[in-house]
Amino acid sequence: MYAIVEIAGQQFKVVKDQKVFVHRLQTEEGKQVAFDNVLLLSDGDKVTIGAPAIGGAQVSAKVLKHLKGDKVIVFKKKRRKGYRVKNGHRQFLTEILIENIVVSGAKKAAPAKATTKVEPKAAATKAEAKTAKPASAKATVGKKEEATQDLSKMTVAQLKDMAKAKGITGISSMKKGNLIAALS
Repeated sequence: MYAIVEIAGQQFKVVKDQKVFVHRLQTEEGKQVAFDNVLLLSDGDKVTIGAPAIGGAQVSAKVLKHLKGDKVIVFKKKRRKGYRVKNGHRQFLTEILIENIVVSGAKKAAPAKATTKVEPKAAATKAEAKTAKPASAKATVGKKEEATQDLSKMTVAQLKDMAKAKGITGISSMKKGNLIAALS
């Protein structure tokens, strides 16, 4: 009896007690894993083909170990052009042992947890920078050096907004250094 099953985006022909190297699985070593996307089952003369998968069929396996594959060298060259590029790659693999092939009556594997949408960090920092009030507006004389450092980190647009708030005139033609000097 053999089955063609999809594991980590690739199709494998598997038999009971066979060791298979697949792309890295997010399962710990020694744990059981089940694959329910069985595309074809063959039991002697009887062949069952799924459309696209066979309902109730399942292949169970045990994760033996995680490892890295052999090194692959990718060398590109264009003659008479002085172009040579050398890259290397080692694929992360998982070795699994096929323990059982169930033809029917298997339960569907639990669906993966829905991932929550996370905002990009760059957008969040830009939003914080726009809404944050600069500390230099409330700085005392003793913190004047620290305030000028904060001003130098700000953009010209932020400096112009601060100057407008303080009532400084002629800011449209000022450069960043002049704006910092006027605000200090």
